[in-house]
Amino acid sequence: MAITVREARSIIRKAKKRVPEGEDISHINIMPMLDIMTILLVFMIAQASVSATEFMPPDLQPPSSLTRQPMPEQATTVYIGRDAILIDGEPVVAVRDGDVDSSERAGGALGLEVVKIKNVLSMHRRAFAAEPEKKTELTIIADKDTPYRLLVSVMYSARQTCATEPDCYRDFRLIVSRAEG
Repeated sequence: MAITVREARSIIRKAKKRVPEGEDISHINIMPMLDIMTILLVFMIAQASVSATEFMPPDLQPPSSLTRQPMPEQATTVYIGRDAILIDGEPVVAVRDGDVDSSERAGGALGLEVVKIKNVLSMHRRAFAAEPEKKTELTIIADKDTPYRLLVSVMYSARQTCATEPDCYRDFRLIVSRAEG
């Protein structure tokens, strides 16, 4: 049985009369949104307060110290491990017997500059060129048995970014574990 257009319109009008019109929204309950934002804020603060030393590879055992200084907020982190040197968590160059291969150094076995470290740190500096006051500090986390020559090579390579970049790593921070006492 087919209905006419007139009957269809009549049914629609009756249905509209049965459905009440929506109320005007005079206020919005923002309390649930504030609860969620508070939870997110607490979570972000907890994540930001995690120390960089907790992300150390398991083979690193920093030397002890009695001093206490806060971790910098804006710093590039270099891990000098027994097997590799990592910059911000990415492996850059392999370490064997406490040193990098002489083919990785500018000037061969007697050179101090490790070319791959210099190149990666230069890329980091270019990435933060818009904010020159940030990321000019280099945080170095090394094992207490790391040879001094390897440590000096990393710092020297970081300073060599100034040769091609207008802004370079000026400050170095060596991370040590806190000795109780």
